[in-house]
Amino acid sequence: MRLALVHDWLNQRGGAENVLESLVDLYPGTPIYTSIYAPSKMPSAYRDWDIRSTYMDSLPGIHDFHQPYLALYPHAFANLDLSAYDVVLSNKSGFCHGVQTGASLHICYCLTPTRYVWQFASYAQRERISGLTSAILPPVVKMLQRWDYKAAQQVDVFAAISTVVQERISRFYNRDSVVIYPPVQTERFAPAAQHDDYYLVVSRLVPYKRIDLAVKACTELGVPLKVAGSGRDLDSLKAIGGPTIEFLGRVPDEDLPDLLARCKAFIFPGLEDFGIAPVEAQAAGRPVIAFRGGGALDTVIDGDTGLFFTEQSVESLIDALRRFEATAHRFDPQRCRRNAERFDEAVFRREITELVRREAAQHGIDSNERV
Repeated sequence: MRLALVHDWLNQRGGAENVLESLVDLYPGTPIYTSIYAPSKMPSAYRDWDIRSTYMDSLPGIHDFHQPYLALYPHAFANLDLSAYDVVLSNKSGFCHGVQTGASLHICYCLTPTRYVWQFASYAQRERISGLTSAILPPVVKMLQRWDYKAAQQVDVFAAISTVVQERISRFYNRDSVVIYPPVQTERFAPAAQHDDYYLVVSRLVPYKRIDLAVKACTELGVPLKVAGSGRDLDSLKAIGGPTIEFLGRVPDEDLPDLLARCKAFIFPGLEDFGIAPVEAQAAGRPVIAFRGGGALDTVIDGDTGLFFTEQSVESLIDALRRFEATAHRFDPQRCRRNAERFDEAVFRREITELVRREAAQHGIDSNERV
């Protein structure tokens, strides 16, 4: 079975790249097609991969600022002809599902329908896009919507990372999909014998993560909160934080399991397509206080492995924190751990493998042999 992987861009590392790393482990030696690749910005292990970029890779400044080239990605991917492969597996949040596949089986692992195409208003607010740029982009976005919808119709099978993404695939693309949750390395985490008295946030400090809600709520209640992470909101968050708020900066990966296992509870105030951090917290035996929306609806069991708050407001989060304080003794670390194991990397690997094998068989492809 000749298989190719497709990825939007490789100049930054995040959840999409975690998925790609699992796919490369699952299908070693497989070529990876992408729009751009900046080796200096990616883990050194990537240099051993067979990464093939497009003409966009040589555009000025694109490795540092890839967003201004928004309108070129459809063209770059549409000109990638991968019809020589038996199976094409695209790992998509942008435009990489638009490659030419001919009669090949195309399975799209959809992180989300392209956010700045289908949810432009919220994306512009999140990224603080305003002024002339905000006025110019809507006609471009309309054009991209038409292209994106057409490209989605050429995909044979969609897999979604959460039920909220599954709903978007149906709404924006008019396509069915199966849900396969992204991989979480739960074996890195374990419950501790006892925990401390602090609440915890682990996140990039950017506006849409809504870390301001946690800082303000814990300041008002006078309860300890540790904030792990860095980003452009750091100074503004420090300005609104009281004496019980501690900013840790970026925490090394090896220190994160202990930090999670010792927290009283993990606070997750943002709206995410999935959200790996709440799963990691539960893998460490700790309950999660999360905004009721997005991927948290799949990963947190209200009243069992955490509590939801219903509005992204300080008042709503304060109410949840007070409810948690009154019921904290009811949350079982082992129950949190078992819930997290539903999202383990081994589950992802098994379900992706089964999906590829099943769909390949229906297309007359022998998936037991790889080239």
